[in-house]
Amino acid sequence: MQVSLATGRSPFAAQSRPELAALIARIATHRDRGAFADLFQLVGPQVKGMLVRQGADHGTAEEIVQDTFLTVWRKAELFVASRGSVITWIYTIARNLRIDRIRREVPWQELGQDHLEQASGEPLQDDQLAATQIQERLRCVLDTLPTDQGEVVRLAYDEGLSHGEIADRLAIPLGTVKSRMRLAYQKIKDSLADAS
Repeated sequence: MQVSLATGRSPFAAQSRPELAALIARIATHRDRGAFADLFQLVGPQVKGMLVRQGADHGTAEEIVQDTFLTVWRKAELFVASRGSVITWIYTIARNLRIDRIRREVPWQELGQDHLEQASGEPLQDDQLAATQIQERLRCVLDTLPTDQGEVVRLAYDEGLSHGEIADRLAIPLGTVKSRMRLAYQKIKDSLADAS
């Protein structure tokens, strides 16, 4: 017997609640597909109606009803009659699935005219001032470095040379370049730490 959820009509409409509990029991113990079909035809339209009254569109309500009854099929053995009726249990499953669906949906928000305004790409004045102060301190520190250390730092950062290229340009061993660079870094680090 096929009944559309859209019509909401079912020949089982007069069934009592104990009969619903019996259908759930048959689903839980025997995985009775006939009992499941009867339960779906009886309760499905009511669940869809509840979802539509809560604001779901018909398509979404149908999907939630399908998910609800899939949960009923998988978890029928968890129904406990002493805690409430079958209808209440199924409605609770449907309500929770609808809430989960709403939480997953991203609400649409219309942008006003302000979205056309773009933030400036320029740094904030405070950031510019701080960067300028750091550059000035760094220049002062570089000027106080011994000539050989200052030279390797300037070749590395101003000209972008590697340690090997600096060694070739200055005709000194690579280890010497690395030593001078390490000494210069330590002096720069110590001087900047003292200044802050």
